[in-house]
Amino acid sequence: MSALIGEDELVHEADLVWLEDISRLDYVRQSLDRLPTRRGRPAYHRDGRMVGYALLGPDAKASRSSGTFRRRVFWLLPHDRDAVPDGLYATGAPAEAVDPRTLAPGSKGRKTERSEGGAVSPARDRAWGLIGRPARPDPAGARSAPGLR
Repeated sequence: MSALIGEDELVHEADLVWLEDISRLDYVRQSLDRLPTRRGRPAYHRDGRMVGYALLGPDAKASRSSGTFRRRVFWLLPHDRDAVPDGLYATGAPAEAVDPRTLAPGSKGRKTERSEGGAVSPARDRAWGLIGRPARPDPAGARSAPGLR
């Protein structure tokens, strides 16, 4: 869960790689996974889809016991708001979810009005037929999303 990820666990992150345009996502789930390498696209073994992952710098050390590296993986499940806007998470968000616009290497991100299903949800706008209207400013002041890699 995001609340359980400490900033001290992210100090070796060098970059975040996005596999999708995160400007279209209200939230992403994040977890710290044990992976065999510092870099490269990790294997994904959950339901749903991986939308991004962290790359570690050369100073990141592997676990002495397992030889693995703890890296963040960002993902969504089939019942998340991007796929089912009026579903379980029409309002609110999973505990491990954060607004992807608040993420950066070394920063765990945070929940915003948008991630909680507030007034600036493009998924809800699509469901309610509001696409094409002028964009509303994000009252939480989240920075604009980085581009795809």
